[in-house]
Amino acid sequence: MPTYDYACDACGHAFEREQRISEDPIKKCPKCGKQKARRMITGSNFILKGGGWESDLYSGSSNRKSSSDSKSTESSTASSASASADD
Repeated sequence: MPTYDYACDACGHAFEREQRISEDPIKKCPKCGKQKARRMITGSNFILKGGGWESDLYSGSSNRKSSSDSKSTESSTASSASASADD
């Protein structure tokens, strides 16, 4: 179920509620009791959990560099740079 952010126009109280998408927005503020609460537009909290999801949005080993590949690339770049500086 999604979590929605609300704010009361009467007292300024901000709160969150977990609701079904099909539910109507809350109108009554839990702090002051007035019918001035409104749903705020916020960013998404969409998180993929479980195996098979990568944080960089690429899954599969073919899209990842191994740590030994990146170390060898860094060392060859560093040695090339020092050799050029010696010339």
